[in-house]
Amino acid sequence: MASLVVCENSSAVQHAEALQKACKGWGADEKAIIKILGHRNAAQKRQIRQAYEQLYQEDLVKRLESELSGDLERAMYRWILDPEDQDGVLANLALKKIKKEYGVIIEIACVLSAEQLLGVRRAYQCRYKRSLEEDVAANTTANMRKLLVSLVSTYRYEGNEVNTTLAKMEADILYGALKANSINYEEIIRILTTRSKAQLMATFNRYRDDHCSSLTKSLRNTDDEFQKALRTTIRCIKDPRKYFEKVLRNAMKGMGTDEDTLTRVIVSRAETDLNEIKELYYKRNSVCLDHAVTKETSGHYKAFLLTPMGKD
Repeated sequence: MASLVVCENSSAVQHAEALQKACKGWGADEKAIIKILGHRNAAQKRQIRQAYEQLYQEDLVKRLESELSGDLERAMYRWILDPEDQDGVLANLALKKIKKEYGVIIEIACVLSAEQLLGVRRAYQCRYKRSLEEDVAANTTANMRKLLVSLVSTYRYEGNEVNTTLAKMEADILYGALKANSINYEEIIRILTTRSKAQLMATFNRYRDDHCSSLTKSLRNTDDEFQKALRTTIRCIKDPRKYFEKVLRNAMKGMGTDEDTLTRVIVSRAETDLNEIKELYYKRNSVCLDHAVTKETSGHYKAFLLTPMGKD
Protein backbone atom coordinates (compact mmCIF):
# COMPACT_ATOMS: atom_id res chain seq x y z
CA MET A 1 0.00 0.00 0.00
CA ALA A 2 1.19 3.48 -0.86
CA SER A 3 2.19 5.80 1.97
CA LEU A 4 1.63 8.93 -0.11
CA VAL A 5 -1.40 10.98 0.97
CA VAL A 6 -2.68 12.49 -2.27
CA CYS A 7 -4.65 15.72 -2.46
CA GLU A 8 -7.37 14.90 -4.96
CA ASN A 9 -8.85 18.38 -5.40
CA SER A 10 -6.05 20.02 -7.27
CA SER A 11 -5.66 22.36 -10.21
CA ALA A 12 -2.45 21.88 -12.17
CA VAL A 13 -2.57 25.51 -13.32
CA GLN A 14 -3.03 26.86 -9.80
CA HIS A 15 -0.18 24.72 -8.51
CA ALA A 16 2.05 25.81 -11.37
CA GLU A 17 1.31 29.44 -10.50
CA ALA A 18 2.01 28.77 -6.81
CA LEU A 19 5.32 27.12 -7.67
CA GLN A 20 6.35 30.04 -9.84
CA LYS A 21 5.59 32.35 -6.94
CA ALA A 22 7.58 30.13 -4.56
CA CYS A 23 10.60 30.36 -6.87
CA LYS A 24 10.36 34.12 -7.40
CA GLY A 25 12.66 36.67 -5.82
CA TRP A 26 15.60 36.04 -3.50
CA GLY A 27 15.57 32.45 -2.31
CA ALA A 28 12.95 29.78 -2.87
CA ASP A 29 10.06 29.11 -0.51
CA GLU A 30 10.98 25.47 0.20
CA LYS A 31 8.01 24.91 2.50
CA ALA A 32 5.56 25.91 -0.22
CA ILE A 33 7.29 23.74 -2.83
CA ILE A 34 7.22 20.72 -0.52
CA LYS A 35 3.58 21.31 0.39
CA ILE A 36 2.53 21.46 -3.26
CA LEU A 37 4.60 18.65 -4.76
CA GLY A 38 4.91 16.35 -1.75
CA HIS A 39 1.23 15.38 -1.88
CA ARG A 40 0.97 14.77 -5.62
CA ASN A 41 1.10 11.45 -7.42
CA ALA A 42 2.94 10.82 -10.68
CA ALA A 43 0.02 11.81 -12.92
CA GLN A 44 -0.58 15.06 -11.00
CA LYS A 45 3.10 16.00 -11.06
CA ARG A 46 3.18 15.43 -14.82
CA GLN A 47 0.17 17.75 -15.25
CA ILE A 48 1.83 20.41 -13.09
CA ARG A 49 5.04 20.23 -15.12
CA GLN A 50 3.08 20.59 -18.34
CA ALA A 51 1.02 23.50 -16.99
CA TYR A 52 4.14 25.27 -15.76
CA GLU A 53 5.84 24.98 -19.13
CA GLN A 54 2.73 26.25 -20.95
CA LEU A 55 2.38 29.22 -18.59
CA TYR A 56 6.01 30.28 -18.32
CA GLN A 57 7.81 28.63 -21.29
CA GLU A 58 10.20 27.15 -18.75
CA ASP A 59 11.05 23.63 -17.60
CA LEU A 60 9.89 23.25 -13.99
CA VAL A 61 12.48 20.54 -13.29
CA LYS A 62 15.33 22.85 -14.33
CA ARG A 63 13.85 25.75 -12.38
CA LEU A 64 13.70 23.69 -9.20
CA GLU A 65 17.26 22.47 -9.80
CA SER A 66 18.42 26.09 -9.87
CA GLU A 67 16.38 27.16 -6.82
CA LEU A 68 17.06 24.24 -4.45
CA SER A 69 20.32 22.76 -3.24
CA GLY A 70 21.89 19.80 -1.47
CA ASP A 71 19.90 16.73 -0.44
CA LEU A 72 16.58 18.51 -0.94
CA GLU A 73 17.42 19.39 -4.55
CA ARG A 74 18.46 15.83 -5.36
CA ALA A 75 15.38 14.38 -3.67
CA MET A 76 12.95 16.80 -5.33
CA TYR A 77 14.56 16.24 -8.73
CA ARG A 78 13.91 12.50 -8.49
CA TRP A 79 10.44 12.96 -7.03
CA ILE A 80 9.14 15.24 -9.75
CA LEU A 81 10.16 12.97 -12.65
CA ASP A 82 7.90 10.28 -14.08
CA PRO A 83 8.64 6.90 -12.41
CA GLU A 84 10.30 5.37 -15.48
CA ASP A 85 12.43 8.48 -16.02
CA GLN A 86 13.30 8.52 -12.33
CA ASP A 87 14.58 4.93 -12.51
CA GLY A 88 16.52 5.72 -15.68
CA VAL A 89 18.30 8.58 -13.90
CA LEU A 90 19.04 6.35 -10.89
CA ALA A 91 20.50 3.66 -13.16
CA ASN A 92 22.71 6.18 -14.93
CA LEU A 93 23.98 7.63 -11.65
CA ALA A 94 24.69 4.13 -10.32
CA LEU A 95 26.85 3.36 -13.36
CA LYS A 96 28.68 6.71 -13.32
CA LYS A 97 29.98 6.38 -9.77
CA ILE A 98 33.61 5.35 -9.23
CA LYS A 99 32.36 2.45 -7.11
CA LYS A 100 29.48 1.19 -9.25
CA GLU A 101 26.21 0.60 -7.44
CA TYR A 102 25.20 -2.65 -9.09
CA GLY A 103 22.47 -3.16 -6.50
CA VAL A 104 20.50 -0.22 -7.93
CA ILE A 105 20.52 -1.82 -11.41
CA ILE A 106 19.39 -5.12 -9.90
CA GLU A 107 16.57 -3.41 -7.95
CA ILE A 108 15.22 -1.80 -11.09
CA ALA A 109 15.49 -4.97 -13.17
CA CYS A 110 14.06 -7.38 -10.59
CA VAL A 111 11.44 -5.40 -8.65
CA LEU A 112 9.62 -3.76 -11.58
CA SER A 113 7.15 -5.57 -13.81
CA ALA A 114 8.17 -6.49 -17.36
CA GLU A 115 6.24 -3.51 -18.77
CA GLN A 116 7.67 -1.11 -16.20
CA LEU A 117 11.22 -2.24 -16.97
CA LEU A 118 10.55 -1.77 -20.68
CA GLY A 119 9.36 1.76 -19.88
CA VAL A 120 12.60 2.47 -18.00
CA ARG A 121 14.66 1.26 -20.96
CA ARG A 122 12.70 3.55 -23.29
CA ALA A 123 13.06 6.53 -20.93
CA TYR A 124 16.78 5.86 -20.56
CA GLN A 125 17.30 5.77 -24.30
CA CYS A 126 15.30 8.97 -24.79
CA ARG A 127 17.25 10.85 -22.11
CA TYR A 128 20.79 9.61 -22.77
CA LYS A 129 20.64 8.66 -26.47
CA ARG A 130 22.06 5.25 -25.57
CA SER A 131 20.45 2.03 -24.42
CA LEU A 132 20.53 0.97 -20.79
CA GLU A 133 21.95 -2.38 -21.89
CA GLU A 134 24.76 -0.59 -23.72
CA ASP A 135 25.78 1.42 -20.65
CA VAL A 136 25.51 -1.58 -18.32
CA ALA A 137 27.76 -3.59 -20.65
CA ALA A 138 30.26 -0.73 -20.90
CA ASN A 139 30.57 -0.46 -17.12
CA THR A 140 30.83 -4.14 -16.19
CA THR A 141 32.97 -7.14 -17.02
CA ALA A 142 32.92 -10.95 -16.92
CA ASN A 143 30.06 -12.60 -14.96
CA MET A 144 28.76 -9.27 -13.64
CA ARG A 145 28.24 -8.11 -17.23
CA LYS A 146 26.46 -11.35 -18.15
CA LEU A 147 24.15 -11.09 -15.16
CA LEU A 148 23.25 -7.40 -15.35
CA VAL A 149 22.87 -7.16 -19.13
CA SER A 150 20.59 -10.21 -19.04
CA LEU A 151 18.55 -8.79 -16.16
CA VAL A 152 17.91 -5.40 -17.77
CA SER A 153 17.19 -7.01 -21.15
CA THR A 154 14.71 -9.63 -20.00
CA TYR A 155 10.93 -9.47 -20.41
CA ARG A 156 9.72 -11.98 -17.85
CA TYR A 157 6.47 -13.89 -18.16
CA GLU A 158 4.24 -12.66 -15.32
CA GLY A 159 1.68 -15.43 -15.03
CA ASN A 160 1.29 -17.61 -11.93
CA GLU A 161 1.80 -20.94 -13.69
CA VAL A 162 4.53 -23.10 -12.13
CA ASN A 163 6.19 -26.24 -13.47
CA THR A 164 7.02 -28.25 -10.34
CA THR A 165 9.14 -30.76 -12.26
CA LEU A 166 11.22 -27.90 -13.69
CA ALA A 167 11.47 -26.33 -10.22
CA LYS A 168 13.00 -29.54 -8.79
CA MET A 169 15.31 -29.97 -11.75
CA GLU A 170 16.60 -26.41 -11.60
CA ALA A 171 16.92 -26.47 -7.81
CA ASP A 172 19.24 -29.47 -8.28
CA ILE A 173 21.10 -27.66 -11.07
CA LEU A 174 21.67 -24.67 -8.78
CA TYR A 175 22.85 -26.94 -5.98
CA GLY A 176 25.25 -28.74 -8.30
CA ALA A 177 26.51 -25.46 -9.76
CA LEU A 178 27.35 -24.12 -6.29
CA LYS A 179 28.92 -27.33 -5.00
CA ALA A 180 31.28 -27.77 -7.95
CA ASN A 181 34.99 -27.13 -7.39
CA SER A 182 34.64 -24.20 -9.77
CA ILE A 183 31.18 -22.65 -9.39
CA ASN A 184 29.17 -22.84 -12.60
CA TYR A 185 27.81 -19.32 -12.75
CA GLU A 186 26.52 -19.73 -16.31
CA GLU A 187 23.65 -21.93 -15.17
CA ILE A 188 22.85 -19.72 -12.18
CA ILE A 189 22.68 -16.64 -14.43
CA ARG A 190 20.54 -18.49 -16.99
CA ILE A 191 17.96 -19.53 -14.41
CA LEU A 192 17.78 -16.20 -12.56
CA THR A 193 17.45 -14.11 -15.72
CA THR A 194 15.02 -16.17 -17.82
CA ARG A 195 12.40 -17.72 -15.53
CA SER A 196 9.24 -16.02 -14.34
CA LYS A 197 9.15 -14.82 -10.75
CA ALA A 198 6.53 -17.43 -9.87
CA GLN A 199 8.71 -20.19 -11.32
CA LEU A 200 11.77 -18.88 -9.50
CA MET A 201 9.89 -18.80 -6.19
CA ALA A 202 9.00 -22.46 -6.68
CA THR A 203 12.65 -23.24 -7.46
CA PHE A 204 13.92 -21.31 -4.41
CA ASN A 205 11.45 -23.13 -2.15
CA ARG A 206 12.38 -26.53 -3.60
CA TYR A 207 16.07 -25.73 -3.12
CA ARG A 208 15.46 -24.94 0.54
CA ASP A 209 13.34 -28.06 1.11
CA ASP A 210 15.69 -30.47 -0.66
CA HIS A 211 19.02 -29.05 0.45
CA CYS A 212 18.21 -27.69 3.94
CA SER A 213 19.51 -24.22 3.14
CA SER A 214 18.31 -21.16 1.31
CA LEU A 215 19.97 -20.29 -1.96
CA THR A 216 21.23 -16.98 -0.57
CA LYS A 217 22.95 -18.78 2.33
CA SER A 218 24.65 -21.09 -0.14
CA LEU A 219 26.15 -17.97 -1.73
CA ARG A 220 28.11 -17.39 1.44
CA ASN A 221 31.21 -15.55 0.21
CA THR A 222 30.47 -12.09 1.59
CA ASP A 223 33.67 -10.66 0.10
CA ASP A 224 32.78 -11.70 -3.44
CA GLU A 225 31.08 -8.80 -5.25
CA PHE A 226 29.46 -11.08 -7.81
CA GLN A 227 28.01 -13.41 -5.17
CA LYS A 228 26.67 -10.30 -3.43
CA ALA A 229 24.97 -9.32 -6.73
CA LEU A 230 23.43 -12.80 -6.98
CA ARG A 231 22.11 -12.56 -3.41
CA THR A 232 20.61 -9.15 -4.17
CA THR A 233 18.94 -10.56 -7.29
CA ILE A 234 17.39 -13.42 -5.33
CA ARG A 235 16.20 -11.15 -2.50
CA CYS A 236 14.63 -8.63 -4.88
CA ILE A 237 12.73 -11.42 -6.62
CA LYS A 238 11.68 -13.25 -3.43
CA ASP A 239 10.54 -10.37 -1.24
CA PRO A 240 11.16 -6.80 -2.45
CA ARG A 241 9.61 -5.24 0.66
CA LYS A 242 11.88 -7.20 3.01
CA TYR A 243 14.81 -6.27 0.79
CA PHE A 244 13.98 -2.55 0.89
CA GLU A 245 13.54 -2.65 4.68
CA LYS A 246 17.10 -3.93 4.97
CA VAL A 247 18.36 -1.29 2.53
CA LEU A 248 16.77 1.46 4.64
CA ARG A 249 18.14 -0.04 7.86
CA ASN A 250 21.66 -0.14 6.45
CA ALA A 251 21.34 3.42 5.14
CA MET A 252 20.79 4.70 8.68
CA LYS A 253 23.10 2.32 10.54
CA GLY A 254 26.30 3.41 12.25
CA MET A 255 27.99 6.75 11.85
CA GLY A 256 26.44 8.97 9.20
CA THR A 257 23.45 8.49 6.93
CA ASP A 258 23.41 7.39 3.29
CA GLU A 259 21.06 10.13 2.06
CA ASP A 260 21.11 8.98 -1.58
CA THR A 261 19.90 5.50 -0.62
CA LEU A 262 17.33 6.89 1.82
CA THR A 263 15.97 9.19 -0.88
CA ARG A 264 15.95 6.46 -3.52
CA VAL A 265 13.85 4.03 -1.53
CA ILE A 266 11.36 6.54 -0.13
CA VAL A 267 10.84 8.31 -3.45
CA SER A 268 10.53 5.11 -5.49
CA ARG A 269 8.24 3.20 -3.09
CA ALA A 270 5.97 5.99 -1.74
CA GLU A 271 3.33 5.35 -4.40
CA THR A 272 3.46 1.56 -4.21
CA ASP A 273 4.31 -0.30 -1.00
CA LEU A 274 6.10 1.99 1.45
CA ASN A 275 3.47 1.40 4.13
CA GLU A 276 4.25 -2.33 4.13
CA ILE A 277 7.98 -1.54 4.21
CA LYS A 278 7.34 0.74 7.21
CA GLU A 279 5.55 -2.11 9.00
CA LEU A 280 8.45 -4.49 8.34
CA TYR A 281 10.90 -1.84 9.55
CA TYR A 282 9.04 -1.48 12.84
CA LYS A 283 8.86 -5.26 13.37
CA ARG A 284 12.59 -5.62 12.70
CA ASN A 285 13.84 -2.56 14.60
CA SER A 286 11.10 -1.68 17.16
CA VAL A 287 11.33 1.88 15.84
CA CYS A 288 8.96 3.61 13.40
CA LEU A 289 10.61 4.41 10.11
CA ASP A 290 9.24 7.96 10.37
CA HIS A 291 11.06 8.43 13.69
CA ALA A 292 14.30 6.99 12.30
CA VAL A 293 14.18 9.36 9.32
CA THR A 294 13.41 12.30 11.62
CA LYS A 295 16.43 11.45 13.75
CA GLU A 296 18.83 10.96 10.82
CA THR A 297 17.87 13.96 8.65
CA SER A 298 17.22 17.66 9.15
CA GLY A 299 15.74 20.84 7.73
CA HIS A 300 13.72 20.99 4.54
CA TYR A 301 15.18 17.67 3.37
CA LYS A 302 13.65 15.97 6.41
CA ALA A 303 10.33 17.76 5.84
CA PHE A 304 10.25 16.59 2.25
CA LEU A 305 11.05 12.91 2.98
CA LEU A 306 8.36 12.74 5.65
CA THR A 307 5.69 14.11 3.30
CA PRO A 308 5.44 11.19 0.81
CA MET A 309 5.83 8.89 3.81
CA GLY A 310 2.42 10.11 4.93
CA LYS A 311 3.54 12.67 7.50
CA ASP A 312 3.18 16.48 7.25
